[in-house]
Amino acid sequence: MDELISRQMPHSTEAEQAVLGSILIDERCIPKVIEKLRPEDFYLRQNREIFEAVCSMFNFSEPIDPVTLQEKMKQNGSYDEATTYDYIRQLMLVTLTAANVEEYISIVRDKSLLRRVADTAGGITDLVREGSATGADTLTAAEQRIYEIRKSEESGNQGLEPISKVVMSVYDRLQELAANDSAVPGLPTGFPDVDNAISGLNPSDLILLAARPGMGKTSMALNMLLHTGKFSGKSVAFFSLEMSREQLAMRLISNESFVELKRLITGRLNQDDWDKVAAASASLSQTKILIDDNPMLSVADMNAKCRLVKDLGLVVIDYLQLMTSAGGPAKYGENRQQIVSDISRSLKIMAKDLKVPVLCLSQLSRANESRSDKRPMLSDLRESGAIEQDADIVMFLYREGYYDPDTEDRNLAECIIAKNRHGETGTVELQWLPEFTTFASIERRYEEY
Repeated sequence: MDELISRQMPHSTEAEQAVLGSILIDERCIPKVIEKLRPEDFYLRQNREIFEAVCSMFNFSEPIDPVTLQEKMKQNGSYDEATTYDYIRQLMLVTLTAANVEEYISIVRDKSLLRRVADTAGGITDLVREGSATGADTLTAAEQRIYEIRKSEESGNQGLEPISKVVMSVYDRLQELAANDSAVPGLPTGFPDVDNAISGLNPSDLILLAARPGMGKTSMALNMLLHTGKFSGKSVAFFSLEMSREQLAMRLISNESFVELKRLITGRLNQDDWDKVAAASASLSQTKILIDDNPMLSVADMNAKCRLVKDLGLVVIDYLQLMTSAGGPAKYGENRQQIVSDISRSLKIMAKDLKVPVLCLSQLSRANESRSDKRPMLSDLRESGAIEQDADIVMFLYREGYYDPDTEDRNLAECIIAKNRHGETGTVELQWLPEFTTFASIERRYEEY
């Protein structure tokens, strides 16, 4: 008998009864309980059925007392003539006071959390025994399941917050910004004019960088990644679904050393080049730049990996249309537009969860190719208008020289800020350096936006 009891899932009969008893002897407890607990948090079936009836009555603003509760349970088919009446009376008798209801709630929540952890551990054990997944895939699945429990628990602890508390939080942030010597509140991108326009890369922002193929999206993203990695002191993560780690490292070395990328690729380097590459490699090795080139990653995979990174400052994803949905690769006939919408929404949620800026690259449709002015617009975002809605900032890259090689300054680039939740929209001019596949600021003063 003792062994059977010890194998029961964690629960507290007394705490569950005290919560329900508090509801019945003091109706003021009901909103507190319903805000913090769900029916599945109750382990005993009878307690769970009573709480389900209470929730249903509360939702329809029905009076809740022992008599009306019994009537509701009769309507639901959960009333037992032999036991329910006596059990409801017992709940009121065993609860001495409703003053400690929040303590009772805390105990019930804690036992419920332990049960969910135990269920997840059992599921992970079953996955291991099946042997159908690799060790790495099983570890990823385990991390994701545990993360889902934590996320659910954290969201359950959030509630309505008085404006006085929010104002104090904002006031503290203002003091922090005032004490900061930096000209922008967010992480600098390495392009001062872009920073002034978007206020830098701010926590919880989803920043979309979109362009037609060959415009330099990846190069621009690597510029920002390298600058943040070198000067913020934080870890930065780059998820590349298109290029390999080695290709990205080659670009970063070219960017940092100012040795032409073509010479690096062919290996035709003179002694001066080797010295520059060695210095650049040493400088890059001092940064906390992390690269993942798995082409099959979903947002959930990225989120799980990022949560393990200490002092994360920035996440870069190249690029959105290559990503898979949380359910894995798209099946035949599945609506791609809906998948991209789900991915963009998940990216915004990830940025809020991690409290870091997420820079995501995106392809544009060919719609601009048929216009005389080929500068991109928000309507050109490929496959989904939801991307535009979810993003806090949308930036486009445009180079006139890409379409007209005979233009006066073929290496002049435009960073078009088409959406900006932190300020106005506008255009920042940059210099494209094709031999190093990188962008640079133009050393002259621009008009304020």
